[in-house]
Amino acid sequence: MKRAIFPGSFDPITNGHYDIIKRGISLFDEVIVAIGINAEKKYMFSLEDRKRFIEESFKDEPKVKVITYEGLTIDLCRKLDAQFILRGLRNPADFEFEKAIAHTNRRLSKIETVFLLTASKTSYISSSIVRDVIRNGGDYTVLVPDSVRI
Repeated sequence: MKRAIFPGSFDPITNGHYDIIKRGISLFDEVIVAIGINAEKKYMFSLEDRKRFIEESFKDEPKVKVITYEGLTIDLCRKLDAQFILRGLRNPADFEFEKAIAHTNRRLSKIETVFLLTASKTSYISSSIVRDVIRNGGDYTVLVPDSVRI
């Protein structure tokens, strides 16, 4: 079974994340969306809300599982017998950052990182932009799946 972990904080899930997951479904037998827990980080949405947003978005897709985790993503991959880490790239800065992580993960394990370019219609969206729009009372609904309603 080809299993991929798609790690992130998903605070909240965006249409860009949604697109990467949907496209990952066609490449892998299972895509595990892994919400990382970082006690040092301040989140806008609770862990439970973030998990619910994703589960609701993919409720009719049996190939998508949603979990939470702490620690290294490669340790999670080993634990869940996932051979791949799935990542989305929006721009050259994302590539440089993700490339360093992928090289490190490859050095520490045999786990491959698979990069998908975001669709042009979602490449400008980030969770931090969505949070800023929400904080300032803007219409964030065009940037996120329908499950993200506050």
